[in-house]
Amino acid sequence: MKALLIPVKDPTHAKTRLAEFLSDAERRRLAWAMFEDVTAAATAACRPDRVVLVSSFPPALENARALGWEVLVEETQVSESASVDWASRVLSGSGFDTVLRLPADLPLVQADDIDELLSIELDSPGALLVPSREVTGTNAIIRTPPALFPSRFGPNSLALHRQEAARVGVECLVVTNRRIGLDIDEPADLELLLKEGSGTRACGVLREMSVPERLKDLRL
Repeated sequence: MKALLIPVKDPTHAKTRLAEFLSDAERRRLAWAMFEDVTAAATAACRPDRVVLVSSFPPALENARALGWEVLVEETQVSESASVDWASRVLSGSGFDTVLRLPADLPLVQADDIDELLSIELDSPGALLVPSREVTGTNAIIRTPPALFPSRFGPNSLALHRQEAARVGVECLVVTNRRIGLDIDEPADLELLLKEGSGTRACGVLREMSVPERLKDLRL
């Protein structure tokens, strides 16, 4: 069985690298809008046997329950890597042989992207990585079995995940996906989202907050 795993952290301190451009309240609003976009894609996807959310953030947990998703409730959040690895162990113990971890800040992702990744047949043990656009981060990861090697999300995670895979004797399949490749961390990412994300909830929120005009001022 294949699970789609979405970790969600408390957005109180979301997107700190945008702190000089967006207020705390604006960053929280953007984080929730991106989560809504990911939620829409996950709900429409056909390939996952189950969608699972791991979080300690009550609104995200309530939203997931309302959609009929499985929820894994954390008492505390140490890091995204710790959350994903704990959830992956739980899912492995529940009979899942494959887990796709997808973060909650990929506003361009579509159901077809999820289905395409989960349609790729990997050997077991095996792993698949979808890099960020700058080809240093890991914006999606599939592992079979789910706890094959530890997560290393953060700076240079693509190389670190490949190292972890090599340590257990597995060569990762690297698959590029332009929509999954865009996560939102810097003002330049907001410009790309506004350019390519027409119709997304995140893009709508940016326009409501007059971000296009503010980006123009930033360039002057």
